[in-house]
Amino acid sequence: MQFRRLGRTDLSIAPLVLGGNVFGWTADKKASFAVLDRFAAAGLNAIDTADAYSTWVAGNSGGESETILGEWMKARGNRSRVIVITKVGSPMGPGKEGLKARYVEEAAEASLKRLQTDAIDLYLSHWPDVATPYEETLGAYQRLIEKGKIRWCGASNLNVPLLEAALVAAKARGGPRYEVLQPEYNLADRREFENGLAELCVREEIGVITYFSLAKGFLSGKYRHEGHLANSARAGGVKAYLNPRGFSILDALDKVAAEHKAKPAEVALAWVLARPGVTATIASATSVEQVESLVRATTLKLTPADMEALDKASAT
Repeated sequence: MQFRRLGRTDLSIAPLVLGGNVFGWTADKKASFAVLDRFAAAGLNAIDTADAYSTWVAGNSGGESETILGEWMKARGNRSRVIVITKVGSPMGPGKEGLKARYVEEAAEASLKRLQTDAIDLYLSHWPDVATPYEETLGAYQRLIEKGKIRWCGASNLNVPLLEAALVAAKARGGPRYEVLQPEYNLADRREFENGLAELCVREEIGVITYFSLAKGFLSGKYRHEGHLANSARAGGVKAYLNPRGFSILDALDKVAAEHKAKPAEVALAWVLARPGVTATIASATSVEQVESLVRATTLKLTPADMEALDKASAT
Protein backbone atom coordinates (compact mmCIF):
# COMPACT_ATOMS: atom_id res chain seq x y z
CA MET A 1 0.00 0.00 0.00
CA GLN A 2 1.38 3.40 -1.03
CA PHE A 3 1.19 5.73 1.98
CA ARG A 4 1.10 9.51 1.66
CA ARG A 5 2.26 12.12 4.13
CA LEU A 6 -0.66 14.25 5.31
CA GLY A 7 0.41 17.84 4.76
CA ARG A 8 3.04 18.99 7.26
CA THR A 9 1.95 16.49 9.92
CA ASP A 10 3.86 13.36 10.85
CA LEU A 11 0.87 11.24 9.82
CA SER A 12 1.31 8.89 6.87
CA ILE A 13 -1.98 7.57 5.57
CA ALA A 14 -3.18 5.23 2.87
CA PRO A 15 -4.91 7.10 0.01
CA LEU A 16 -8.26 5.58 0.94
CA VAL A 17 -9.73 6.61 4.31
CA LEU A 18 -12.62 4.54 5.60
CA GLY A 19 -15.71 6.61 6.32
CA GLY A 20 -17.29 5.81 9.66
CA ASN A 21 -20.54 7.67 9.04
CA VAL A 22 -22.32 4.37 8.33
CA PHE A 23 -21.34 2.73 11.63
CA GLY A 24 -24.47 2.64 13.76
CA TRP A 25 -26.57 3.77 10.80
CA THR A 26 -26.65 1.52 7.72
CA ALA A 27 -24.08 -0.85 9.25
CA ASP A 28 -24.75 -2.37 12.66
CA LYS A 29 -21.95 -3.39 15.00
CA LYS A 30 -21.43 -6.82 13.44
CA ALA A 31 -21.33 -5.46 9.89
CA SER A 32 -19.09 -2.59 10.98
CA PHE A 33 -16.59 -4.98 12.59
CA ALA A 34 -16.49 -7.09 9.40
CA VAL A 35 -15.84 -3.97 7.29
CA LEU A 36 -13.17 -2.71 9.67
CA ASP A 37 -11.44 -6.10 9.78
CA ARG A 38 -11.20 -6.32 5.99
CA PHE A 39 -10.10 -2.70 5.77
CA ALA A 40 -7.24 -3.27 8.20
CA ALA A 41 -6.25 -6.56 6.56
CA ALA A 42 -5.79 -4.70 3.26
CA GLY A 43 -3.15 -2.49 4.84
CA LEU A 44 -5.28 0.65 5.01
CA ASN A 45 -4.85 2.62 8.20
CA ALA A 46 -7.00 5.77 8.55
CA ILE A 47 -10.63 5.93 9.68
CA ASP A 48 -12.79 9.05 9.64
CA THR A 49 -15.68 9.60 12.02
CA ALA A 50 -17.35 12.41 14.01
CA ASP A 51 -19.04 12.80 17.35
CA ALA A 52 -22.34 13.63 15.59
CA TYR A 53 -22.45 10.33 13.68
CA SER A 54 -25.26 9.41 13.59
CA THR A 55 -27.64 11.87 15.24
CA TRP A 56 -29.95 11.79 12.21
CA VAL A 57 -31.02 8.20 12.88
CA ALA A 58 -34.16 7.69 14.93
CA GLY A 59 -33.20 6.55 18.41
CA ASN A 60 -29.59 7.71 18.12
CA SER A 61 -28.12 10.63 20.05
CA GLY A 62 -24.68 10.85 18.46
CA GLY A 63 -21.45 9.07 19.26
CA GLU A 64 -22.61 5.74 17.85
CA SER A 65 -19.88 5.61 15.21
CA GLU A 66 -17.09 6.55 17.62
CA THR A 67 -18.36 3.96 20.09
CA ILE A 68 -18.27 1.15 17.51
CA LEU A 69 -14.81 2.19 16.35
CA GLY A 70 -13.56 2.29 19.93
CA GLU A 71 -14.99 -1.15 20.68
CA TRP A 72 -13.38 -2.56 17.53
CA MET A 73 -9.94 -1.15 18.32
CA LYS A 74 -10.12 -2.48 21.86
CA ALA A 75 -11.28 -5.92 20.70
CA ARG A 76 -8.53 -6.15 18.09
CA GLY A 77 -5.80 -4.50 20.18
CA ASN A 78 -4.73 -2.45 17.16
CA ARG A 79 -5.00 1.17 18.28
CA SER A 80 -1.34 1.85 17.48
CA ARG A 81 -1.89 0.83 13.87
CA VAL A 82 -4.94 3.04 13.25
CA ILE A 83 -5.01 6.74 12.39
CA VAL A 84 -8.16 8.04 14.10
CA ILE A 85 -9.82 11.12 12.61
CA THR A 86 -12.86 12.61 14.31
CA LYS A 87 -14.66 15.95 14.37
CA VAL A 88 -16.33 18.42 16.67
CA GLY A 89 -18.89 21.17 16.23
CA SER A 90 -22.00 19.58 14.76
CA PRO A 91 -25.12 19.61 16.97
CA MET A 92 -25.06 16.99 19.71
CA GLY A 93 -27.96 18.29 21.77
CA PRO A 94 -28.91 21.48 23.64
CA GLY A 95 -25.81 23.57 24.25
CA LYS A 96 -23.58 21.02 22.58
CA GLU A 97 -22.42 22.42 19.27
CA GLY A 98 -20.06 24.97 17.75
CA LEU A 99 -16.40 25.70 18.28
CA LYS A 100 -16.24 27.64 21.55
CA ALA A 101 -13.11 26.65 23.44
CA ARG A 102 -14.93 25.29 26.45
CA TYR A 103 -17.14 23.06 24.32
CA VAL A 104 -14.31 21.85 22.07
CA GLU A 105 -12.35 20.63 25.09
CA GLU A 106 -15.45 19.06 26.63
CA ALA A 107 -16.36 17.32 23.35
CA ALA A 108 -12.83 16.01 22.91
CA GLU A 109 -12.99 14.29 26.29
CA ALA A 110 -16.31 12.69 25.35
CA SER A 111 -14.91 11.47 22.02
CA LEU A 112 -11.82 10.04 23.73
CA LYS A 113 -14.03 8.10 26.10
CA ARG A 114 -16.17 6.66 23.30
CA LEU A 115 -13.10 5.83 21.23
CA GLN A 116 -11.45 4.23 24.27
CA THR A 117 -8.13 5.92 23.52
CA ASP A 118 -5.82 8.47 25.11
CA ALA A 119 -5.34 10.62 22.01
CA ILE A 120 -7.05 11.54 18.76
CA ASP A 121 -4.65 11.60 15.81
CA LEU A 122 -6.49 14.27 13.85
CA TYR A 123 -9.24 16.46 15.31
CA LEU A 124 -11.29 18.52 12.88
CA SER A 125 -13.62 21.49 13.19
CA HIS A 126 -16.63 19.97 11.46
CA TRP A 127 -18.28 23.17 10.22
CA PRO A 128 -17.41 26.88 10.32
CA ASP A 129 -18.62 28.70 13.44
CA VAL A 130 -18.80 32.40 12.57
CA ALA A 131 -19.77 33.22 16.15
CA THR A 132 -16.42 32.01 17.49
CA PRO A 133 -13.07 33.62 16.66
CA TYR A 134 -10.48 31.29 15.16
CA GLU A 135 -8.09 32.35 17.93
CA GLU A 136 -10.41 30.89 20.55
CA THR A 137 -10.86 27.55 18.79
CA LEU A 138 -7.17 27.25 17.96
CA GLY A 139 -6.36 28.03 21.59
CA ALA A 140 -8.50 25.07 22.65
CA TYR A 141 -6.71 22.85 20.16
CA GLN A 142 -3.34 24.04 21.45
CA ARG A 143 -4.27 23.09 25.01
CA LEU A 144 -5.49 19.68 23.84
CA ILE A 145 -2.23 19.13 21.96
CA GLU A 146 -0.16 20.17 24.98
CA LYS A 147 -2.11 17.74 27.15
CA GLY A 148 -1.58 14.95 24.65
CA LYS A 149 -5.30 14.63 23.97
CA ILE A 150 -4.98 15.29 20.23
CA ARG A 151 -1.97 15.21 17.89
CA TRP A 152 -3.05 17.51 15.06
CA CYS A 153 -5.99 19.74 14.19
CA GLY A 154 -7.73 20.58 10.95
CA ALA A 155 -11.04 21.69 9.53
CA SER A 156 -13.81 20.60 7.25
CA ASN A 157 -16.04 22.63 4.95
CA LEU A 158 -14.00 25.85 4.80
CA ASN A 159 -13.99 27.91 1.61
CA VAL A 160 -11.00 29.99 0.49
CA PRO A 161 -11.75 33.16 2.52
CA LEU A 162 -12.46 31.16 5.68
CA LEU A 163 -9.36 29.00 5.38
CA GLU A 164 -7.20 32.04 4.66
CA ALA A 165 -8.62 33.79 7.73
CA ALA A 166 -7.91 30.74 9.87
CA LEU A 167 -4.30 30.63 8.65
CA VAL A 168 -3.83 34.34 9.34
CA ALA A 169 -5.23 33.93 12.87
CA ALA A 170 -2.94 30.98 13.55
CA LYS A 171 0.12 32.84 12.35
CA ALA A 172 -0.75 35.88 14.47
CA ARG A 173 -1.13 33.90 17.69
CA GLY A 174 1.84 31.63 17.05
CA GLY A 175 0.18 28.34 17.93
CA PRO A 176 -1.08 25.41 15.88
CA ARG A 177 -2.86 25.97 12.59
CA TYR A 178 -5.25 23.86 10.58
CA GLU A 179 -2.90 21.37 8.94
CA VAL A 180 -5.60 19.38 7.14
CA LEU A 181 -8.68 20.33 5.16
CA GLN A 182 -11.60 18.02 4.52
CA PRO A 183 -13.61 19.40 1.58
CA GLU A 184 -16.43 17.91 -0.47
CA TYR A 185 -14.99 16.93 -3.84
CA ASN A 186 -15.93 14.49 -6.56
CA LEU A 187 -16.54 14.34 -10.31
CA ALA A 188 -20.00 15.84 -9.88
CA ASP A 189 -19.03 18.50 -7.30
CA ARG A 190 -15.84 20.15 -8.54
CA ARG A 191 -16.41 23.88 -8.37
CA GLU A 192 -15.68 24.68 -4.70
CA PHE A 193 -12.39 22.80 -4.40
CA GLU A 194 -11.05 23.72 -7.81
CA ASN A 195 -11.93 27.40 -7.44
CA GLY A 196 -8.92 28.32 -5.32
CA LEU A 197 -9.00 25.79 -2.48
CA ALA A 198 -6.74 23.24 -4.16
CA GLU A 199 -4.19 25.92 -5.02
CA LEU A 200 -4.26 27.33 -1.49
CA CYS A 201 -3.77 23.91 0.08
CA VAL A 202 -0.84 23.10 -2.19
CA ARG A 203 0.79 26.46 -1.48
CA GLU A 204 0.36 26.14 2.28
CA GLU A 205 1.22 22.42 2.39
CA ILE A 206 -2.16 21.55 3.85
CA GLY A 207 -3.16 17.90 3.66
CA VAL A 208 -6.46 17.27 1.86
CA ILE A 209 -8.85 14.40 2.59
CA THR A 210 -11.93 14.66 0.39
CA TYR A 211 -15.39 13.51 1.43
CA PHE A 212 -18.53 12.59 -0.53
CA SER A 213 -16.07 11.42 -3.17
CA LEU A 214 -18.78 9.22 -4.68
CA ALA A 215 -21.34 12.05 -4.60
CA LYS A 216 -23.44 10.41 -1.89
CA GLY A 217 -23.33 7.14 -3.83
CA PHE A 218 -24.41 8.53 -7.21
CA LEU A 219 -21.03 7.84 -8.84
CA SER A 220 -21.31 4.16 -7.95
CA GLY A 221 -23.73 3.93 -10.88
CA LYS A 222 -26.46 2.38 -8.75
CA TYR A 223 -28.83 5.29 -9.26
CA ARG A 224 -29.79 5.86 -12.91
CA HIS A 225 -33.33 7.16 -12.44
CA GLU A 226 -35.69 8.07 -9.62
CA GLY A 227 -37.01 4.54 -9.44
CA HIS A 228 -33.63 3.44 -8.14
CA LEU A 229 -33.98 5.74 -5.14
CA ALA A 230 -36.83 3.80 -3.55
CA ASN A 231 -35.90 2.55 -0.08
CA SER A 232 -32.46 4.21 -0.31
CA ALA A 233 -31.16 5.98 2.79
CA ARG A 234 -29.39 8.43 0.48
CA ALA A 235 -32.27 9.14 -1.88
CA GLY A 236 -32.57 12.79 -0.89
CA GLY A 237 -28.97 13.58 -1.67
CA VAL A 238 -28.73 11.62 -4.91
CA LYS A 239 -31.80 13.01 -6.66
CA ALA A 240 -30.06 16.32 -7.42
CA TYR A 241 -27.55 14.50 -9.66
CA LEU A 242 -30.19 12.95 -11.92
CA ASN A 243 -29.76 15.45 -14.74
CA PRO A 244 -28.03 15.57 -18.18
CA ARG A 245 -24.64 16.43 -16.68
CA GLY A 246 -24.94 13.64 -14.13
CA PHE A 247 -25.83 11.11 -16.81
CA SER A 248 -22.89 12.30 -18.93
CA ILE A 249 -20.57 11.62 -16.01
CA LEU A 250 -22.00 8.14 -15.52
CA ASP A 251 -21.56 7.37 -19.23
CA ALA A 252 -17.91 8.41 -19.06
CA LEU A 253 -17.38 6.36 -15.91
CA ASP A 254 -18.96 3.32 -17.55
CA LYS A 255 -16.64 3.57 -20.56
CA VAL A 256 -13.47 4.01 -18.53
CA ALA A 257 -14.53 1.27 -16.11
CA ALA A 258 -15.11 -1.15 -18.98
CA GLU A 259 -11.61 -0.47 -20.35
CA HIS A 260 -10.03 -1.24 -16.98
CA LYS A 261 -12.44 -4.05 -16.04
CA ALA A 262 -13.28 -2.00 -12.97
CA LYS A 263 -16.41 -0.62 -11.34
CA PRO A 264 -17.58 2.98 -11.89
CA ALA A 265 -17.04 3.74 -8.19
CA GLU A 266 -13.44 2.58 -8.41
CA VAL A 267 -12.82 4.86 -11.38
CA ALA A 268 -14.50 7.80 -9.63
CA LEU A 269 -12.26 7.37 -6.58
CA ALA A 270 -9.14 6.90 -8.71
CA TRP A 271 -9.95 10.18 -10.48
CA VAL A 272 -10.09 12.06 -7.16
CA LEU A 273 -6.82 10.51 -5.99
CA ALA A 274 -5.11 11.66 -9.19
CA ARG A 275 -6.20 15.29 -8.78
CA PRO A 276 -3.69 17.97 -7.74
CA GLY A 277 -3.65 18.73 -4.05
CA VAL A 278 -5.53 15.62 -2.90
CA THR A 279 -3.82 13.45 -0.29
CA ALA A 280 -6.57 10.90 0.28
CA THR A 281 -10.27 10.35 -0.17
CA ILE A 282 -12.95 9.06 2.18
CA ALA A 283 -15.35 6.31 1.17
CA SER A 284 -17.75 4.26 3.25
CA ALA A 285 -18.64 0.60 3.06
CA THR A 286 -21.33 -1.54 4.63
CA SER A 287 -20.04 -4.92 3.43
CA VAL A 288 -16.76 -6.73 2.91
CA GLU A 289 -17.45 -6.80 -0.84
CA GLN A 290 -17.61 -3.01 -0.90
CA VAL A 291 -14.31 -2.79 0.96
CA GLU A 292 -12.71 -5.02 -1.68
CA SER A 293 -13.82 -2.53 -4.31
CA LEU A 294 -12.41 0.41 -2.34
CA VAL A 295 -9.06 -1.34 -2.05
CA ARG A 296 -8.95 -1.90 -5.82
CA ALA A 297 -9.54 1.81 -6.35
CA THR A 298 -6.27 2.62 -4.59
CA THR A 299 -4.26 0.72 -7.21
CA LEU A 300 -6.21 1.76 -10.31
CA LYS A 301 -4.08 3.94 -12.57
CA LEU A 302 -6.03 6.07 -15.00
CA THR A 303 -4.43 7.12 -18.28
CA PRO A 304 -4.25 10.74 -19.46
CA ALA A 305 -6.99 9.87 -21.95
CA ASP A 306 -9.16 8.52 -19.11
CA MET A 307 -8.67 11.68 -17.09
CA GLU A 308 -9.44 13.85 -20.08
CA ALA A 309 -12.69 11.99 -20.81
CA LEU A 310 -13.82 12.25 -17.21
CA ASP A 311 -12.82 15.92 -16.98
CA LYS A 312 -14.77 16.73 -20.12
CA ALA A 313 -17.90 14.89 -19.02
CA SER A 314 -17.86 16.56 -15.61
CA ALA A 315 -16.87 20.08 -16.69
CA THR A 316 -18.80 22.70 -14.72
